[in-house]
Amino acid sequence: MFSVGQKVPEPAWMMRKTKYFWGAFAGRGSKWEKVAGEDARMLPKAMHEEKKQQEAKKRGKLKTMAGKLLKAVASGKEAVEEKAGGVEMAGHLLKMATCRKGAEGGVPAEEAICRFIEQGKFLEACDHIYNLEHSGNDKMGKSESLYKLLAERMWTVVGEAISGSGRTFLEPLQSVGESLKWEKQKEAEWLGSSQETGPVSTWSPNFWRKELEEQLIQYMTAQIPLLSSSANANETALKQHLSQLETSFFPSLEHGSGVFEEAGLLSTYAYCCHASLSSHLATLTDSSHLSFSQCLLVYEWGLKMYKSGSETCLKSRQSPQNSLSFGVQCLLWIVLKTEEKLLAVAKKEVGKALKEAFDIGKPPCADGAVIQILTEKTESAWHVSESLSEKVEAVCLEECLSFLESYENEVRNFLQHDGCPEICSGLWILENCCILRAVWCKLTYICSASTSQDVKVNGFLDRMEDEITEHFLQMVASKVKETLKEHFRKCESGFDHILKSLKQSFLVFGKKKTDTYEALVKAVNTIIIAEYVQALLTISRKLSSVQRRRIVSKMEEDHRMLQDVFKECLGPAADHLKDPIRAILELIQASDSEGMKIALLPILKEFPDLRKEHLSAVLDIKVSLNREDRAALLAAFHDNCRESKPEVNLLFADTEIKPGKHGLCGCLCC
Repeated sequence: MFSVGQKVPEPAWMMRKTKYFWGAFAGRGSKWEKVAGEDARMLPKAMHEEKKQQEAKKRGKLKTMAGKLLKAVASGKEAVEEKAGGVEMAGHLLKMATCRKGAEGGVPAEEAICRFIEQGKFLEACDHIYNLEHSGNDKMGKSESLYKLLAERMWTVVGEAISGSGRTFLEPLQSVGESLKWEKQKEAEWLGSSQETGPVSTWSPNFWRKELEEQLIQYMTAQIPLLSSSANANETALKQHLSQLETSFFPSLEHGSGVFEEAGLLSTYAYCCHASLSSHLATLTDSSHLSFSQCLLVYEWGLKMYKSGSETCLKSRQSPQNSLSFGVQCLLWIVLKTEEKLLAVAKKEVGKALKEAFDIGKPPCADGAVIQILTEKTESAWHVSESLSEKVEAVCLEECLSFLESYENEVRNFLQHDGCPEICSGLWILENCCILRAVWCKLTYICSASTSQDVKVNGFLDRMEDEITEHFLQMVASKVKETLKEHFRKCESGFDHILKSLKQSFLVFGKKKTDTYEALVKAVNTIIIAEYVQALLTISRKLSSVQRRRIVSKMEEDHRMLQDVFKECLGPAADHLKDPIRAILELIQASDSEGMKIALLPILKEFPDLRKEHLSAVLDIKVSLNREDRAALLAAFHDNCRESKPEVNLLFADTEIKPGKHGLCGCLCC
């Protein structure tokens, strides 16, 4: 490999040799030495001496040539081992050269082939090796080694030509092109003959074109400016790197394309340009750390190259005028491949962002942040290409649908395993659904969502909201009921903690201004009031007179807390909520039986489902109430009660009261 742009003297290529595969020549010479000895005895002594001098000159010349070739190889790779082996093989060559003569005492075949290779006459070397191969005298397989030697010398010439040595290597490079054509011709003749086709697949020249492509790609890749791995996350460094490709790498390839075109190798040269560039850009975009914006930079750069018709040595000057040039087709292929990667990165980033934004068990994010996640990539792509923007938009919408489907399954599994240790967790999930609905509604105006997509998304959201709402209300009822069991017996039961948690969660939820919010808060209020009244009427008959006196003050404190929570959460709408706790307090705090009768009438009007056992349990709380006043109140209830209508929202209908100490005789006064 030679450094790019190195100045090389005009005859320098004659000195840069590649290693010979001399090992294949070992073991020959005994037969030819015998023949040479017999011929020598037939010559006069003077002629014999002259012949010995000529042979010595030839051996010296061949040894010099072999030494040069070995010197070039030793300067490359594994110099010590190659040179040591090469000296021994050179000896075999010298021994063979003195023996292997032509029919009329001409130049030995191997020496002639080596001279052709050294002089860059590769086509002539091909013909001679081919003749040796099919002469029947190649039992030791010398032709295969000579083919390999020839190939390595050709790739050395290619390396010199692409390194910037100019037209110095035009003739040997043309011979490289002619040798490749020769290989194709021989292969076609071989396949067209009646001979077996098996050997052609392993014939050494059959791999020349592939080897040439590998060498060219290796040379070209070495000229690509380096981009350090630490700069992958730096958009500025990536922009500079792409600019270097455009201003230095492409011109250098364009500069070297002329000599390859004259040598008939432009198509191969162009293909290798495409391959090296495509491979490099694929390496850039295949990084797992590459962001959407960085991938968009690469796409935009490739699109600019394609639109500007920058051929940069990639356009074959012999391409038809009515079709895309080979170079432009390559640039288009690069753009399409980068586009695929760009869309994949967009999908990956959107999916990851949605999962982080709607993580179960964490507070929801703002809907504006989610909108930004889904639209920022579309907007960035729009500045590059409208068609790209539409594709990015479609990918984002599809990923949104995919996320909703997975989120629905995740929520269902979460609910099945009763994974809501806190009330706020269930409310967060419901809030997420409301945010997703608001986000999708906005997206339908911003993006081109199809009707089928809209139906599918709303179906997901409807199912999730119904399941989560039902689970949330059941969870609230369960926790409130469990807390109220000992609420009227203990000073601290945790009821206030539940109300504060609900208030905090509802206030955050209310900021989203969703349609679900008010209905949900009212439903929670109804559950809490019903469970509170149930607990109150159940415990009232189990408490001592001292404990019942304390119930009134506890009810007053609880009532103030409930009023504060729901007024702050609902605002003026809280005034329309039913308030049985206030009604019960007014009843039992009346000063006399007449006042209690007056307080009873609005209770019967507001709560038509109140039954006798309910009123009896309420009257148990008033310790000072005597038996006569109690009987009078129950009689007033009997005279004024009416059957409730089925459609009315009832409070006491499901409240069960077990008979107490006043409920055993079955009389009206009980």
